[in-house]
Amino acid sequence: MADYVGALDQGTTSTRFMIFDHGGQVVGIDQKEHEQIYPKPGWVEHDPKEIWTRCTEVIDGGLANAKISASDLAALGITNQRETAVVWDRNTGEPVHNALVWQDTRQQSIVDELSADGGQDRFRERAGLPLATYFSGTKVRWILDNVEGARARAEAGDLVFGNIDTWCIWNLTGGTNGGQHVTDVSNASRTMLMNLETLDWDDSLMSAIGVPRSMLPAIRPSSAVYGDAVGTLAGIPVAGDLGDQQAATFGQAAYDVGDAKNTYGTGNFMLLNTGTDMVQSKSGLLTTVGWKLGDQPAVYCLEGAIAITGALVQWLRDNIGLIGSSPEIEDLAKTVEDNGGVYFVPAFSGLFAPYWRGDARGVIAGLTRYVTKAHIARATLEATAWQTREVVDAMEADSGVKLKELKVDGGMVYNDLLMQFQSDVLQVPVVRPKVAETTALGAAYAAGLAVGFWDSYEDLRQNWGRDKDWTPKMDAGTVASEYAQWKKAVTRTFDWVN
Repeated sequence: MADYVGALDQGTTSTRFMIFDHGGQVVGIDQKEHEQIYPKPGWVEHDPKEIWTRCTEVIDGGLANAKISASDLAALGITNQRETAVVWDRNTGEPVHNALVWQDTRQQSIVDELSADGGQDRFRERAGLPLATYFSGTKVRWILDNVEGARARAEAGDLVFGNIDTWCIWNLTGGTNGGQHVTDVSNASRTMLMNLETLDWDDSLMSAIGVPRSMLPAIRPSSAVYGDAVGTLAGIPVAGDLGDQQAATFGQAAYDVGDAKNTYGTGNFMLLNTGTDMVQSKSGLLTTVGWKLGDQPAVYCLEGAIAITGALVQWLRDNIGLIGSSPEIEDLAKTVEDNGGVYFVPAFSGLFAPYWRGDARGVIAGLTRYVTKAHIARATLEATAWQTREVVDAMEADSGVKLKELKVDGGMVYNDLLMQFQSDVLQVPVVRPKVAETTALGAAYAAGLAVGFWDSYEDLRQNWGRDKDWTPKMDAGTVASEYAQWKKAVTRTFDWVN
């Protein structure tokens, strides 16, 4: 029997291939970045063909680094940046436009048009989502409306759509030569086109948004065999598919109702397991499908999505040149004792949870002559923690469950200054697992369960272990005072875009 499971993790800024053993330990990894394309303010694109090239490169690299062959893999799981939309020709495999990234705001006019009849929550009961540029359904509509001939080609059955998972699985399983056009319930729940209750595409949502059913992939469980790979991984079952945040929740072994995790990546995403109950948020959160294993009932989550956290550090590095590499921000921030009165609200793509304000834009508030680049670096890190506090408040209000500790994962969790400040502002312990890249691990788990490599949740729970804890050190009064200042800074971002 094969000894390992592979996971292809296609993220917003990079693609990685990771190989795990039965104990959930990493035995091989390769990772490559891809270009971020910004044609206009608020527009964010990726080249789908470049992404697919990176996928093939990291698969080869990961196998080489692990010193194993493809035949040593029992299965392959996929996880992906979720709402990023790709439209391509099923006959040629050619995308008709660059992928529109989840951060892209160009379809705001479509969102406004749809909101005019029924408001921002027009589709929330069926889709679990507020009307916002974040989700992929309106991105497909924009492509059909703005790429010459696209709508006619779509209605003729030639064009297909998918989030990045669908694009990767289609190419992995043969592309134009029999590639499987599928997605899973977690990704489908991020399109605003799927009915949360039926777990199928919803005719009324498709009609209102303007996306033909013929473009849409088949919706499958998150853990199931979709087909066999071709190319380097020829014959290996592609057997797991989870949107990145659901995959991280799965990898964190958050299988019980009330379990929560927070992922610190390009953005931040906190998910709370609500079991088989769909909890409709009244506090600005999303109701989303967590996962579905084979024939078992779907598991639902409440989600707080924050658009810009790790991306703010990249912005300081790439756009402003304040730091030379991302890890430098912690050392710079440590040279001052506090933020010097500065609050940085990174509403670069508007504000996501709990506000859902497409009219907001980024603000640095509280500047004085006293402020140095170190204060701005510290305010950058603190912005991640404050935004997370707002999501936790909303989650507690919706669920009635008080957070006892927060499991964390993602690239930023190795920043001790940030993790300590996060514990301070939440006033609860923060816990990092031994394998912090739980997104890929969750995808591997889903694939492994589908082929019997792992047997049950209990197998996966046994793999989870604590690496480091942070406990609150700041007094509650100071936290309350600084949180009030943060809230004031957030209001300064409103109504910037007409």
